[in-house]
Amino acid sequence: MAEDLHGWQFVLPPSGSFTHLTGAILRGWWVPPLPAALPVFAGMSQREARPRRAGLLVCRHPGDIPSEEQAGLRVATATEILLAAGRDLGLLDMVVLTDAALHVGDCTMPELRQASSRRRGAPALRRALRYADGRSESAWESVLRLLHQLCGVPVVPQFPILDGEGVARARADLWIEGTRRLPEYDGAVHRNGKQHTRDLARERFLLTQGWQRYGYTSPVLLHNGLSVLRDADEALGRAHEPARIRPWHAALAESLFTPAGTGRLLARWAD
Repeated sequence: MAEDLHGWQFVLPPSGSFTHLTGAILRGWWVPPLPAALPVFAGMSQREARPRRAGLLVCRHPGDIPSEEQAGLRVATATEILLAAGRDLGLLDMVVLTDAALHVGDCTMPELRQASSRRRGAPALRRALRYADGRSESAWESVLRLLHQLCGVPVVPQFPILDGEGVARARADLWIEGTRRLPEYDGAVHRNGKQHTRDLARERFLLTQGWQRYGYTSPVLLHNGLSVLRDADEALGRAHEPARIRPWHAALAESLFTPAGTGRLLARWAD
């Protein structure tokens, strides 16, 4: 991708830099599932003429865009990238990007909270900040956490599990507060032989300490979130109310994690 972007940079004026999802990729953030037809996103000052090329989406700004050079490419700052993405992306995608930006240290929560309130992407970023957490270690961990949060389930990410001597021996993706339940994301890496052996030993340790680990795969999170909510309700000892899943379904529907959400965004970017 970097080689192609060097070509695109020649098309941009001196004030131009890569932003939005393109900037996120260049900064090494984890991102939502991306369509093959994803355009290249850039920002620039409105004092210069906008380049018009198929596959390039350029947003003009009153002033220069804060940026940094990485491997010979001008890349917008983390805050600028998130504000640009907020013009288009829904809550789930924005939380994934914001978690990634915080996790790698490209920005801080106070910096993001100070983002301009007059920018078009600011409302979406502010909403994402209500749920974002830089302790997340992958996009799917962020997805799992947001599912619980939107269903009113109090969770703590990257929760340390102590042994009998008070030494941290493991960390859980999530802990449901006030319970002994640990929801975790199970990706393909957990089916690897050596990793599977380590996982089994870890699960035995958790059981000896009285913890219940519940693993979930991406198809479950995307297509059967109600089962995750039911498990959480059971752990909390509260009545299962299926209506609690509605905010999660709404967030999914407008995200790049679903065909409907992806189609909506591609149509928007094609206008």
